[in-house]
Amino acid sequence: MSGLRSLRGSAAVVGVATYGLGEAPGFTDMELLAQSAGAAVADAGLKMSDIDGLCTASVGASMWAMPVIEYLGIRPSFVNGTMLGGSSFVAHIMPAVLALQARECNAVLVCYGSAQRTAQFGRKEVAASRKFLDPQPYEHPYEPMLPVSAYALVASRHMHQFGTTRRHLAEVAVAARAWAALNPEAFMRKPLDIEEVLAARMISDPLSVRDCCLVTDGGGAFVLVRADRARELAKTPVYVLGSGTAIWHRQVSSMADLTVTAATESGRAAYEMAGMTAKQIDVVQLYDAFTINTLLFLEDLGFCAKGEAGAFVEGGGIAPGGRLPVNTNGGGLSCTHPGMYGVFAVIEAVRQLRGECGQRQVPGSYTAIAHGNGGTLSSQSTVIFGTGETL
Repeated sequence: MSGLRSLRGSAAVVGVATYGLGEAPGFTDMELLAQSAGAAVADAGLKMSDIDGLCTASVGASMWAMPVIEYLGIRPSFVNGTMLGGSSFVAHIMPAVLALQARECNAVLVCYGSAQRTAQFGRKEVAASRKFLDPQPYEHPYEPMLPVSAYALVASRHMHQFGTTRRHLAEVAVAARAWAALNPEAFMRKPLDIEEVLAARMISDPLSVRDCCLVTDGGGAFVLVRADRARELAKTPVYVLGSGTAIWHRQVSSMADLTVTAATESGRAAYEMAGMTAKQIDVVQLYDAFTINTLLFLEDLGFCAKGEAGAFVEGGGIAPGGRLPVNTNGGGLSCTHPGMYGVFAVIEAVRQLRGECGQRQVPGSYTAIAHGNGGTLSSQSTVIFGTGETL
């Protein structure tokens, strides 16, 4: 076995934690990060002094890794501060695996925190600053409502090309809420039905407020170690079987095809490394910033053919009891979305494979996929996890 395939199962997630999901008034981004980081390290049966690798990113600070290192009081020999938007924390996994195998470090902490819901300097201010910090020259001059209008454009094209309907989009939102109802951590747990989604206030046609992710606070973190060490620690290891990241564009207007994302490439790389196909995945965690995302990623990651995701999700297809368990924590649509969601997709995948999800637990789960998306379908990162039985 050579290349990336040789890394299959060589590292494992041994600790996960969230903190302050929903509303955490009085907490800063750093404090939310630190609370979840400390809890993830403790979940692994480690101490913060054991952490010698760090991966982190933030919308609000280009040198974010340095104040995180200072605040946590660690001195890592491996640091990755790559910022790819919401997919960052999924994309951090492969560099962390490589650093672990090179013996550059022994325990990598991947962490994030955001108080965007309750912070004085919140989402609106961050959005306004992006035209200067993240210039998009073909779009910003026309002042679109980004990111929602970019995803609305993609949804409109998918509808035109494949006959997808607003009811199909609503199925995604309703399924997410049904999973959230089973999750004590989820921010929105009230019942939601198709008609309510269809009647909701329009934000950017065809996307209503119920097609859009939450705006919450929250912190999330996980810890990776080499497989040999993982078996000695407190919790059941969840192994990294495959990983891939792909970026084709920044601006949605530069997409070659509005209905095909770089998830086709990141997913293919992850499946090849894992030696698996979509049919072998038990639980699916997708970055659902908008309902159209879930449809696109179901197609691009091979769970159904291009253009068939609408039919795939009909009748509760991805809800509890459906054909495929998707976003079992409630996703960004109903659980949490503090600016960047990717870390929470990883955490939920790990919790499912460790059998820790209570009412929402998917029985007999040995494999899971976590997929991150950043920007306006700009960066895509896919990771496949497995239990010890899959090695």
